[in-house]
Amino acid sequence: MLITLTTDFGSIDPFVGIMKGVIARINPHATIVDLTHGIPPQNILAAAMTLSHAIRYFPQKTIHVVVVDPGVGSTRRPILIEVDDSYFIGPDNGVLSLVCEGQQPNRVIHLSNPAYYLKPTSRTFHGRDIFAPVAAYLSLGIATEAFGETLDDYVRVGRPKVVKTEHSLTGEIVYIDGFGNLFTNIQEQDLAKFDGENLSIVLRDLTICGLAPGYSAAAAGQPVALINSWGALEIALNMGDLARRFSIRTGEKVYVST
Repeated sequence: MLITLTTDFGSIDPFVGIMKGVIARINPHATIVDLTHGIPPQNILAAAMTLSHAIRYFPQKTIHVVVVDPGVGSTRRPILIEVDDSYFIGPDNGVLSLVCEGQQPNRVIHLSNPAYYLKPTSRTFHGRDIFAPVAAYLSLGIATEAFGETLDDYVRVGRPKVVKTEHSLTGEIVYIDGFGNLFTNIQEQDLAKFDGENLSIVLRDLTICGLAPGYSAAAAGQPVALINSWGALEIALNMGDLARRFSIRTGEKVYVST
């Protein structure tokens, strides 16, 4: 059984390794894939979007564990969502909700059965004490219903909406990757009615004319706009880090017009 891990833990601390150790003790035959541990700290939307774009490349029955959990130790619930023959485990803070976009999950389980928790159970490391062991037991074939009661609701986060007029779009930066490239919420289909060669893409004082087929269409150190592997409008700096160079953060507005 395949288990993926997505966290904001980074690579300095031992937290990811400990979670893998917990899984290996329960099911030493499980295959673990590190999807990413570079989610910006406490950025629930970034984690939700990363997961939603990645899951199509994994086989059915994969167990996806997501630990981006600013509410750990609070009243927020640990949950398991089953959808499209795959499983998603993490905090009920919206981080799992985009995998259910446009459809209803098969079931949502409140992970309330302490029989599948690590003991003692910390209030600050549910990745180790709840999410990792539940994933491991699930990979051994334990039925989802054994982990707790069924829920009728779960917390949802939504992608920021694109504001559209006849000749323009207003979106925003929703994700910044490790290269400093800026992913927007403007999708390729949003641009379908526009002539890509005559587009004007504006971010702060930066204006880019037209969409490029790839990063190398711009000279080294120059900005470029393109449709990326997520099917989204991306603004980048060829051979450079655009986010760092201009101190850009998520939430900043992007304007597209003809």
